[in-house]
Amino acid sequence: MSDMETRPASLPARRRDEMPLTVISEGDVLVGRLAMSGNGQIMGAFDGDVTCPGELHVGSEARVRADIEAHDLVIAGHVHGNVIVRGRLKLTTTGRLEGDAHVGSLIVQEGGVHFGLLHVYPDGLPERPQERIAELAVVTRPAASPGSRTRPLTASVERVKKMWGEIF
Repeated sequence: MSDMETRPASLPARRRDEMPLTVISEGDVLVGRLAMSGNGQIMGAFDGDVTCPGELHVGSEARVRADIEAHDLVIAGHVHGNVIVRGRLKLTTTGRLEGDAHVGSLIVQEGGVHFGLLHVYPDGLPERPQERIAELAVVTRPAASPGSRTRPLTASVERVKKMWGEIF
């Protein structure tokens, strides 16, 4: 195991505006694990995992397939993966997130899209949000009763369309 894999990314003892900036430019393609030491911008394509102790900005033309952990995250492009954001997650008008999000706070501009579970922790994220959520899901998930039956979602959607078609 390399030193990079064992060393946690930590926020340097500097002001945010003095933190180093990592940029993946438009047209660049990167695959792997990226552990930044400051702020970051992804303007191209990335596939893997990202850790950013500062603010990470995903540009409007960016395509990211990665799990992301950041202090603040601004998504203007397309992110497919789960995110953990200790501060603020912002989805801009062109932003699209497909995956679960554990965030301290959330801003979604009109047109921003999120597909997945959203967990907002205004008092701060727990140390390990994924494990805590798994525990809660086991405790709060109702057990299926033997006589219950489930219908596929498509059947319900078709039923609603038919009902609205008859009304209008």
